[in-house]
Amino acid sequence: MDRRIAFVTGASRGIGAATSLALAERGYDIVVTARTLREGEGPERGADGRPIAGSLETTAARIRERGREALPLPLDLLDSGSIEAAVADTEKRWGPVELLINNGIYQGAGTMAHVLDLEVEEFERLYRGNVTAPVFLAQRVLPGMLAMGRGGIVNLVSEAGMTNPGAPAGRGGWGFAYASSKAALQRLVGVLAAEHPDSGLRFLNVQPGFTITESMRARGIRDQFQMRGAPPEVCAEVIAWLVTDPRGAEWQGRSVHSQKLCEELGLLPDWPPPAQ
Repeated sequence: MDRRIAFVTGASRGIGAATSLALAERGYDIVVTARTLREGEGPERGADGRPIAGSLETTAARIRERGREALPLPLDLLDSGSIEAAVADTEKRWGPVELLINNGIYQGAGTMAHVLDLEVEEFERLYRGNVTAPVFLAQRVLPGMLAMGRGGIVNLVSEAGMTNPGAPAGRGGWGFAYASSKAALQRLVGVLAAEHPDSGLRFLNVQPGFTITESMRARGIRDQFQMRGAPPEVCAEVIAWLVTDPRGAEWQGRSVHSQKLCEELGLLPDWPPPAQ
């Protein structure tokens, strides 16, 4: 069989990095993309002002430790040129992409803005990063998947795009711009499943739930909240199961809550931890 290639956005840390490793363990070579190529270069900072740990080079090294190949490529979701360059580079070096994991998101100005305070430019930027970019990626890689007759697209979605907030943004709720962008992305897989019903491809949404990432720890999340969250590996194992296990086809065009499915299937032996 030809080499199996997965293309993962937001792969410098968190769910993206964990998913890259889970797929590598199942025989995929991984194209890891994000803005942070090397440790210390990224724009994100922790509560102490230092760069948050995680980079494409680090994720790539961990993939290679698992016996698979890794191709780290810088990618900015707001820059269609960098998206095109990353896909073109992948196809030139390795060939067509079999799996697209749309994990990366844009969280900038306007993410938590109230409707009356939301600037049009902020709104458009959020949609460019969270809707336009993943759709463009799907457009670029889907023809190759259809030609192979295998593969699929997994979008990471959010409860914010599915339900009403219990409070305003900044007081336990979420902003309209972010929530609506995730709601828009959620519709993509159902449409793709309807457009390509006999393709052999899988089109799925995964909702990770409250997940404790390196970024959250670096920003000083409190211990009581950490106890309520799941590690990134929970979502990663569910994604890997959905795209490799025959039973994953039952979720075609639908949204999966990763924490519930992980617990039901027992994908991580030590999770969830015993109740205290």
